[in-house]
Amino acid sequence: MRGLIERISGAAERSLNEVVEAFIDVLRVPAVNPSAGGRGELRRAEKIQAALSELGIEHITRIDVPDDRAEGGVRPNIVALIEGENRDKVLWLIAHMDTVPEGDARLWETNPFEPVIRDGRIYARGAEDNGQAIASMLLAARILMELELRPRVNLGMIFVSDEEAGNKYGLEQLVKKGIFGDHDEAVVLDYGSPDGSKIEIAEKHMLWLRFIVRGVQAHAAFPHHGINAHRVGARLLVALDDILHEKFGESDELYIPPKSTFEPTKKELNVNNVNTVPGTDIFYFDCRILPRYSLEEVLSAVRDLCVRFESMYGVKIEVEEAMRWEAPPPTPLSANVVRKLSEALKLSRNIDARIIGIGGGTCAALLRAQHIPAAVWSTLDGMAHKPNEYCKIENIRRDAETLVLLSLLI
Repeated sequence: MRGLIERISGAAERSLNEVVEAFIDVLRVPAVNPSAGGRGELRRAEKIQAALSELGIEHITRIDVPDDRAEGGVRPNIVALIEGENRDKVLWLIAHMDTVPEGDARLWETNPFEPVIRDGRIYARGAEDNGQAIASMLLAARILMELELRPRVNLGMIFVSDEEAGNKYGLEQLVKKGIFGDHDEAVVLDYGSPDGSKIEIAEKHMLWLRFIVRGVQAHAAFPHHGINAHRVGARLLVALDDILHEKFGESDELYIPPKSTFEPTKKELNVNNVNTVPGTDIFYFDCRILPRYSLEEVLSAVRDLCVRFESMYGVKIEVEEAMRWEAPPPTPLSANVVRKLSEALKLSRNIDARIIGIGGGTCAALLRAQHIPAAVWSTLDGMAHKPNEYCKIENIRRDAETLVLLSLLI
C-alpha cells in the first residue's frame, strides 16, 4: 500500500501545475448564480467539459436545464464516468460550479474574478467554494489516467449548477432523471476543515423566511400620519431573534455549531429618501434547525409572534417561505463510503476522521433523501462567501490523492 500511495503522490506532483493552470482558466469565468443577479454557469461548464475531454474521459454528458435568467437560457450539469472493476455501482464525486457574488468589492485586495496566486494560495470568488473541489476532481482523474489505475467501482464526477440557491436547476434535476442507482454512494466536496479530518454525515433543517411588514407611508416631518414599518420591522427582527433562540435552544454535539441558528440576513430597500416614513419593511431570516425540532413548530412560533405584533402596532405582516428543506436521516456511520473515506484519510495522511453534522445546505441532503449514502468532505480553510476568498494549492493536491485512494478502496 505504501508503494501505491507514493506512486499516487508522484503523479499528483507531476500534474499539479497543469491542473492549476486549467483551474485558473475556469475561475476567470464568473459563474454567479442568477438568483443573485449573475449570468450562471454555462461558460464555466464549457471549460470544465473541455478539460475532462482532454483527460481522455470517454463518458461525458451535459444535462442542460432551461432557465431564462441565465446566459444561453440554460443551467448546465456535467456528468462524467470512469469505468471501474465493478460496474454495478458508482462512487460519485460532486462539486458545484455556481458562486455567490463578490459582496463588497472594497473588502477585496484583488479582483475577485481575476484569480491571483500568492504564497501557495489562489485568490478569487469561488476559489474555495466550490472551485477547489473541481480542481481536485480533475487532478484525481488525471492521476488515475496517468497511472492506468482502474477504480474498484465506477467513478462518477458531477459538476452541478444552482447549489447556492437550492439545487432546483442542478442536482435536483439529476435525481429526477434517475442518474443515481440504488447501490451508489457519494462524496460531496463542499465542506471541510483545515486539516481534512471532518466528515459530515448529517445536516440540519433549512428554513429561509421573508418577512413583509406593511404600515402606512408618511412624510418624516409628520410621522403621526403614518405607521413606520421600518421601526416595527426592526422590533420584530429583534423579538424573533430572542424568542427563536430561547424556544429552540437545545444542543446536539454532533453538529457544528451544536445549536439551531436563526440569523437575520438580507434587507430589502424600503424608501429611497431620508425624509419619508417607510410604509413597507422587508427582511429575511436564515434558519438552520436541529432535526429534533419540526419546521412546523418553528413556523407556529413565528406566526404567533407576528399576530401579536399586528395587534400591538396596527400593521399587517406576511411571512413567506423563501426556502424550506427538511433534513433527511443522516448517512449511517456504518456506511461503506464513511468507513472507506476514513480509511483513505488514515492511510494517505495519517488523519483520524471526525464524524460531524453541519447547518445544512450541501447537495448531500438531496442524496440522503433518496437513501444514497453521502459523505461531505474536503480540506478547507473556511473562506466560503468571504472577501479575499482563497484555496490552497496544497489542498488541491492532497484531496486529489485521497480521492484516488478512496476509489481504489471502496
